[in-house]
Amino acid sequence: MGHHGWGGRPPASDTEARQRIIDATARCIDRHGVAKTTLSDVAGELCVTRQTVYRHFSRLNDIIAEVAAQGAESFVELMIAHLQGTTDPAEAVVEAMVFCVRTIPTQPRLSLLLQLADTTVFARGATTRDTITYGAKTLQRFPVDWAAADIGTDDLDGLAEIIMRLLTSLLQHPGEPHQDETQLRVLLNRWLAPALSRPAASVRGSVRAPG
Repeated sequence: MGHHGWGGRPPASDTEARQRIIDATARCIDRHGVAKTTLSDVAGELCVTRQTVYRHFSRLNDIIAEVAAQGAESFVELMIAHLQGTTDPAEAVVEAMVFCVRTIPTQPRLSLLLQLADTTVFARGATTRDTITYGAKTLQRFPVDWAAADIGTDDLDGLAEIIMRLLTSLLQHPGEPHQDETQLRVLLNRWLAPALSRPAASVRGSVRAPG
């Protein structure tokens, strides 16, 4: 491990070193903004060399992604609290997406994902298997009865992927009608909600065999 420097307080483990790098990066971003924060800034904040930082992260964007990821759980808690009292699955998903579009850009750590020079980081991260699994677990925390809507646990993976892909587009390319919550609700209620409002068995039964 690179213990040289560290303001005279070398980390006791690689895990602590990584966390201190993440925390230092967050401070630099608060001070300079994400676009002007460099790896040299982070190293200087920690009183270490750039090579020491490279021992734990291969590039600055990876550190910034970790800064953003650590804000995810607190954001999910806010969203679940916002949804309390919403028991209909379709309504809950629509309201959750509107909440995300409205709130993510105002969350410093989460909005970092949208400001990265490598704009594909968010797109890739939003559709990885781990992220989709995390999204499905988040859906399970919604205050709704998924089983009553004939939406099983396996179905939540597919729903999470669709939501992630839609959010990626809405967040990376904001604009009308997406900036207006009322219009966004109309859009989502027209094209997304129906898939959650009808039992899956009815949808499957409506598909006719060719003949």
